[in-house]
Amino acid sequence: MKGTTRKRLGDLLVEAGVITNEQLDEALATKNRDEKLGDFLIQENILTEQQLIEVLEFQLGIPHIHLNQYVIEPELIKLVPVELAKRASVMPIRRDKNKLFIAMADPMDYFAIEEVRMATGCQIEVSIAAKDDLYRTITKYYDLQESMDAALSDLGDATIRPETQQEITDDDSPIVRLVNQIIANGIAQRASDIHFDPQETEFRVRYRVDGILRTERSLPKHMQNIITARIKIMGNLNITESRIPQDGRVKMTVNFKPVDIRLATLPTIYGEKIVMRLLDLSYAPNDISQLGFTDMNEALFRNMIKRPNGIVLITGPTGSGKSSTLYAALSNLNDEEVNIITVEDPVEYQLMGINQIQVKEEVGLTFAAGLRSILRQDPDIVMIGEVRDFETAQIAVRASLTGHLVLSTLHTNSAVESISRLQDMGIEPFLLSSSLVGIMAQRLVRRVCRDCTQTIEATEREKAIFADNGLVIETVSRGRGCPSCNQTGYRGRIAIHELLPIDRQLKDYILTSQNIHVIAKYMKEQGYNTLLQDGLIKVAEGVTTTEEVLRVATVE
Repeated sequence: MKGTTRKRLGDLLVEAGVITNEQLDEALATKNRDEKLGDFLIQENILTEQQLIEVLEFQLGIPHIHLNQYVIEPELIKLVPVELAKRASVMPIRRDKNKLFIAMADPMDYFAIEEVRMATGCQIEVSIAAKDDLYRTITKYYDLQESMDAALSDLGDATIRPETQQEITDDDSPIVRLVNQIIANGIAQRASDIHFDPQETEFRVRYRVDGILRTERSLPKHMQNIITARIKIMGNLNITESRIPQDGRVKMTVNFKPVDIRLATLPTIYGEKIVMRLLDLSYAPNDISQLGFTDMNEALFRNMIKRPNGIVLITGPTGSGKSSTLYAALSNLNDEEVNIITVEDPVEYQLMGINQIQVKEEVGLTFAAGLRSILRQDPDIVMIGEVRDFETAQIAVRASLTGHLVLSTLHTNSAVESISRLQDMGIEPFLLSSSLVGIMAQRLVRRVCRDCTQTIEATEREKAIFADNGLVIETVSRGRGCPSCNQTGYRGRIAIHELLPIDRQLKDYILTSQNIHVIAKYMKEQGYNTLLQDGLIKVAEGVTTTEEVLRVATVE
């Protein structure tokens, strides 16, 4: 290995001026004994993975590569055992006679390099790859491709056969392994949903990552029925019934992490479409300060949920993070001195110390029926998954007027529109003005990738949009695209918010059924930010891009 000197990583980082001696000493004192220094510094936001890679590349003379540019031959996969590849985060990329080129996240892990050398009998040449890039590639080549090949050879060209019962229930069967690997690959790519889409000539697998759907791979059409049957068995669904939609739930552990999966099937003309919603239980939202609020909005929101009674509404379309915000609020309010009961459809995250009810409409347990029963259970705080109809809205208002704090969601485009939506449902203005405490609209936008962010000059159009909203912008942040973000320039999501606390003046407006434009004008006069303005503030901070904000919030 050329140019490799046995210097410690901390010394290299200090020499490169990326961290200070003080930061190094503090990190070494704080981190767990088994935790790698580089991982700890990245986790604590002291440096980015890209900075770490650049220092190692420059100081050690080891090249940095993007694994998606390589087609890796099957014989290389057989050369390095799967257990070693996963444990040491090592990926073989090519072989030249007795020289094996490998990619690693930590090129200073000399024990791992020596292990690969002994396992393969080859001379080792190291290059650096981003951790996520390695994780995705190892999952793709070692697990998914292997399961795919085994399933294809096992099935041949046959469709579902009478003897396939064992193939869809036996843990070691190729089809079971293939489905498990599709799920594991989705989690590795931070997908929120996996779509199994039947087409006329193929069976397509798509992942939704950071709110955007993309096709992962297309499977042969003859695998459709057996994969569908396997997924339905996982969710305890009726595999013989394919004419009506079905819902189910799966709990499994993937890479030592508990994962909760919601299943929904839908009959289409080419077969049953299945959508899996992946809920990573280790990331259950429990802290309001991690929801991406500006300081003003966080103070307003905390003030709303601290009220002893009244209704707090969170609005937005499906997939805008309303449930996560509600769960974070409940975690904040959760205390042994209060009785919190929820009625949800479905229960997404299970919270310790909170009584959660699952709606079951087929046996008559609707939101309204559940809510009526809740009020006889002496609650202090009630959370209703969604206000869908007049009956639910009416009971929620009554509950808030009899001394309960009610948290719920509503499907409207903005905070102001929620008032007219509740009036349209049939709630009297005098009841609404007495019960409403505050409304928050929210959307999710993609974050600029921290590892490949660059600062560029704002366009004239961007400057004009900012000026129209009373803001000034000169430069904006964009992601170039790197292995960490799968070349998209975005990694992760953050919420943008619009908060409307209901004060005495607004209560008068609601009582006299004022037009929503009057309320919107008052909101502006009070200095409350709209969704668009909150998004633009986050663009100015370099967190997201103008395109992302305009994708979810409209220009007035």
